[in-house]
Amino acid sequence: MSNSYTVDERLQHIAFIMDGNGRWAERRGMPRRFGHRYGAEAFRKIVKYCGDIGIKYVTVYAFSTENWSRPENEVRSIMKLLDSYLDECEKSAKDYNIKLRFIGDLSKLEPSLAAKARRLEEITQENSLTLSIAINYGGKDEIVHAFNNLAKKGKTCISSEDIASELYTAGIPDPDLIVRTAGEMRLSNFLMWQSAYSEFYFTDTLWPDMTSKDIDKAVEEFYSRQRRYGKV
Repeated sequence: MSNSYTVDERLQHIAFIMDGNGRWAERRGMPRRFGHRYGAEAFRKIVKYCGDIGIKYVTVYAFSTENWSRPENEVRSIMKLLDSYLDECEKSAKDYNIKLRFIGDLSKLEPSLAAKARRLEEITQENSLTLSIAINYGGKDEIVHAFNNLAKKGKTCISSEDIASELYTAGIPDPDLIVRTAGEMRLSNFLMWQSAYSEFYFTDTLWPDMTSKDIDKAVEEFYSRQRRYGKV
């Protein structure tokens, strides 16, 4: 497939588990934080390319609830990169037509960073490409959060629709395709409810090395499969 194609309604939502930043840096004799810097550049290019080919929803796993256990300087570097990206988005999100959404528990972030994220959600809500950034996110925590909200509302007989309405991703279609880089083959607590019928694509490519050609391969693989949803 070339980069001149446009996807159809079968593929509306791609989610990425952006793995391999630290390994990318270590293989080059660099501190791990440099991998996150180059990974951020790949992230910008990949999101733009997804929009160019007609993807309506992109979700990225930026920082999990478990990532707080990483070395302090690495966590600080990631948060600094996120802060810089949000500043960039405030200036250019409308030019790129990106509607930002942050999924996860933002209460653990620096108050100024959380406030900036919420402000960007407000000022970009009229744009078309929905970019969801999972930050301090965990799939199990998300489901617990949903059940607690339903309990507060007095729900005793809970349907799957009730749960979906209280997830961080409420209002966003479930991912059609989940792409994980760096050769790992697991979900790592990402979109556990939403991925029930997602197609998965695993690649050995480290996230900073991801290009539009890698996206083309993932999309081509997606279209080669038959999605039966439990039917014959």
